[in-house]
Amino acid sequence: MALFSLLFNSLPFSLYQNDMQQTSNVAYYASLLIKFWEKNFEKLSSDHSHESVLPSQFYPLAKGIAKDGYLKGLESSGKFCPIANDVGKVCYVSLKEIADATNGLAKENVIGSGENGIVYLGLLPNNRRVAVKRLLCDSGQPEEYFASQMEAIGHIKHNNLVKLLGYNSEGACRIFISEYVENGNLHCWLHEFPGQISPLSWDIRLNIIDDVAKGLAYLHEEVKPKILHGTLKSSNILLDRQWNPKISDFGLAKVLSPEWSHINCQALGYVAPDCHSTSTFTEGNDIYGFGLLIMEIIAGRKPLYHSLPEGHIVDWFKSMISNGKIADVVDPKLPEKPSSKELKRIILVALRCVDPDVNPRLKMGDVVCMLENNILLFEEHRIAMEICENSHSPQSQQS
Repeated sequence: MALFSLLFNSLPFSLYQNDMQQTSNVAYYASLLIKFWEKNFEKLSSDHSHESVLPSQFYPLAKGIAKDGYLKGLESSGKFCPIANDVGKVCYVSLKEIADATNGLAKENVIGSGENGIVYLGLLPNNRRVAVKRLLCDSGQPEEYFASQMEAIGHIKHNNLVKLLGYNSEGACRIFISEYVENGNLHCWLHEFPGQISPLSWDIRLNIIDDVAKGLAYLHEEVKPKILHGTLKSSNILLDRQWNPKISDFGLAKVLSPEWSHINCQALGYVAPDCHSTSTFTEGNDIYGFGLLIMEIIAGRKPLYHSLPEGHIVDWFKSMISNGKIADVVDPKLPEKPSSKELKRIILVALRCVDPDVNPRLKMGDVVCMLENNILLFEEHRIAMEICENSHSPQSQQS
């Protein structure tokens, strides 16, 4: 009850006064963006500075590899299908086409890396850019299983989901090709942008929250059979030139080793409490991850900081609310602050998603409804009070 009162009856947010000078200097933002991308490119290049990042399957197929990393004379037994034609369905792509598009998976083409793979920028013959992801872990699944999952994912079309274009699964090789999304991932913009004022305004952040919810709801409730994401986090949210989000890597947990996906998400603080003792993913795990994502977007804070007393973001939000510091959860890099009412509403939606009592009854369609209609479901006030009193992180549940 105390937390509920603090959340809804707090004094006006004095910190929300416009004490931060806003800048419209385009050159200033441009210089920051250049530094941002240079920094990330150098980091990625240094992470993959070994001579070759090619999977072993490429070596017997190549007649020779040039010093600059280009593959030459590559042939493949794969069923060639030119994805440049974009015929509206996922294609089995030959290793030769992948090599041609990425300069032989050259390190200069690396645009991203994560726990389960490396992403390369590819250029098709028609000058269309694509993202080529090579999975690093061996799931032990047969080639046919990977192919069937790629075919299923390839039929999914939604504005807020990254479109799968093609794949290759020869031998132990697991590569898939998807649309290229120009503005990188949300994690970089939240945590690695060097400027004092973030280009992610409050309205942009709200739009990201709303659209990610719609994309997840589509996967859970419109796709038959439903697809669970399993590894939802800010690095899997890509942004286009207008800052519209597209969810990537959905369904990938099924083609990876379940233990691999579970361990890596747990290490980053994204696994729901009921998943800590099992590698089973549920709709509730996706919804829990979405609640953490809302908090991360609001605060510009990573879900897990081992060095802080309230290491998990859920515990930190609870602590801030308990101490009457609701305004202080907002990312200090925001160019403008949200209204008290709007901030409280979004925080409550996030807390609903991570609450262990409400989460099992919650559907992503319910979350979309709350975000769009400014309402809370399931006996609004009683549930809201329970959330503020009982919501907790994996750490607090285990203690």
